[in-house]
Amino acid sequence: MDEKLKISAARRATLLIFLVCGIGLSSWAPMVPFAKIKLGLNDADLGVVLLSLGAGAIFTMPVTGLLINKYGSRRMALISALIIASTLPLLLMAPTSYLLAVALFIFGAGIGSVDVAMNAQAVLVQERHGSHIMSSFHGLFSVGGLLGSIGLGFLIKAGLSPTVAAVSISGLLVLITVTQFKYLLPHAEEAKMDNTNFVLPKGAVLVLGLMCFILFLAEGSLLDWSAVFLQFSRDFDPSLSGVGYAAFSVAMAVMRLTGDGLIHRLGSAKVVFYGTLLAGSGFLIAVLTPWAAAAIIGFVLVGLGAANVVPVFFSAAGSIPNVPPSIALSAVTILGYSGQLAGPALIGIIAEFTSLSLALGLVGALLFVVAFTYRHRE
Repeated sequence: MDEKLKISAARRATLLIFLVCGIGLSSWAPMVPFAKIKLGLNDADLGVVLLSLGAGAIFTMPVTGLLINKYGSRRMALISALIIASTLPLLLMAPTSYLLAVALFIFGAGIGSVDVAMNAQAVLVQERHGSHIMSSFHGLFSVGGLLGSIGLGFLIKAGLSPTVAAVSISGLLVLITVTQFKYLLPHAEEAKMDNTNFVLPKGAVLVLGLMCFILFLAEGSLLDWSAVFLQFSRDFDPSLSGVGYAAFSVAMAVMRLTGDGLIHRLGSAKVVFYGTLLAGSGFLIAVLTPWAAAAIIGFVLVGLGAANVVPVFFSAAGSIPNVPPSIALSAVTILGYSGQLAGPALIGIIAEFTSLSLALGLVGALLFVVAFTYRHRE
């Protein structure tokens, strides 16, 4: 195959793997209320169970880096995506909260592993492509967030049971993965990953990592709790409860697909400051106004504001003085994903002792803290 066509095919395949990850993860959002009702879980119990998803991802991420170094990101992307597809229906079939926690751990392991693998493949494709195209990959992940959250609800509305709908989504994920696997760049063309061991973050790395934790916490809160909030606090029909996360995903996808130009025009400091203020305001609008439409508008504002903040943080982590980029990036990444995948468990615990509205409002307040902390840092 001609080299140009080869890179073009690899780019398309990598985009679709990002799409698979987005669909797989976001399909869980509208499934959460069904699992909550089926197993009779209160908010605190659900929050503890959700911790398993984050634990699986965080446990797998550093291990995946080592496996990619040995076997390549293409093979790890295939295995991880198939794990996601095979475990997705089990999240609704689990008969007890303990088995749901086990299924979520495996599902989270697949999510964490494919995230590392697809980003490693994206870096390789971008290097071969010769220009900055990373935002488009993450944009497709957000598009997947739309398709997964809306798609599952649409299938249920069409008459399928939640479990059959989940199996249908899984079939789509398998189809995309197995047809695109061969176009991903092989390990023979892949540079060896940096084997620097993870070290405990401190100083500027720790501050940046904690801010990243809050941004990922905001995204994870909407993934795991937006459908519950809309169904139980705003009286949405169960089949439509995923529309909140879908609206958030659309807004984030649009902003990520245009993010490089926005950062170039405004500068990273303004993107972070105004973006986090907008995202924090979105949370407060969603929880402080009683109208259903206001909640959706709030989630859209969160997506618009938060979309391009994390890319700025990752760039900043790679340029911290006197800290090797590999060490800073690994620390910030793990802290960030801890927020997305483990943080929502804290939301459930807070919600049980107060209310879900208050818990989500606290996330908005934390985003305001990030806005002024980063502004002061700059």
